[in-house]
Amino acid sequence: MPEFELSTNLVRAVQDHDDVGSARHTWMAALPLIVADLARRWSLDLGRPFQPGGVASWVAPARKAAGNHLVLKVGWRHDEALHEADGLLAWDGDGATRLYDALTVGETNALLLEACEPGTALSGAVPPAQQDAIVAGLLRRLWIEPQPGHPFRTLASMCAWWADEFEEKYGAAGSRLPQLDPGMARVGMELFRSLPGTAERAVLLCTDLHPENVLAASREPWLVIDPKPYVGDPTYDPLQHMLNFPDRVVAEPYGFAQRMADLLDLDRERLQHWLFARCVQESVDQPHLRSVAVELAP
Repeated sequence: MPEFELSTNLVRAVQDHDDVGSARHTWMAALPLIVADLARRWSLDLGRPFQPGGVASWVAPARKAAGNHLVLKVGWRHDEALHEADGLLAWDGDGATRLYDALTVGETNALLLEACEPGTALSGAVPPAQQDAIVAGLLRRLWIEPQPGHPFRTLASMCAWWADEFEEKYGAAGSRLPQLDPGMARVGMELFRSLPGTAERAVLLCTDLHPENVLAASREPWLVIDPKPYVGDPTYDPLQHMLNFPDRVVAEPYGFAQRMADLLDLDRERLQHWLFARCVQESVDQPHLRSVAVELAP
């Protein structure tokens, strides 16, 4: 049998951050058997994995006996991607890739997905201004009202979790590293925790929509992949797209926030507050965002 091929980003992430015997390391070692079992279960002929791939999944083109072009995504089960399948089912192909089947076994989440062909990422296909407009159009479609009894977690819970992580990192760094002053850090995290509770409406959010997660497809010009669904304030949702343009957000945070707010019919000041709070939250690991936080501070 040919040697099983791992995606390079997954291997690098495990080597850099996981000890031998960790949950993700053990899961990655078992991937050849996991993938073979899924191929048998769903009668799939698999191609080589997409490279460089993600840090927590193995994704490859797949074909059914009837010739259907699909994608098999085999993910390590972790909190951030907990409800990916539920979100894709809720959207049912409206702006996002379709989900055909899903299975959770042990530490593995497996998804059988619509293939986006040709699969070109939005990030390299059109200029930034067009990317803004395309992402905004997709977000408008994804912001649906969640059904009663839905499984999705709240944006408030995610923000509280990330605020706790920031405060732990900020405290551990102490005076060893340049950081935002304590007053600004406190204001940022107070805002990050409180903003979800002051939203006028709650919708199903993607939370990780950026140009690398938008692919060219045959069914529609562009489709969203790899969502991390939560329910809450739609004004939060453009942030990851904005942070994926570090030069723009550093050079013109007010202008960038105003542009995205206008494209999405959102309150400009509220989006600026969200961007300030998120830049504070990311400032320990992404020092370039400190200047943005200082400029946007309310």
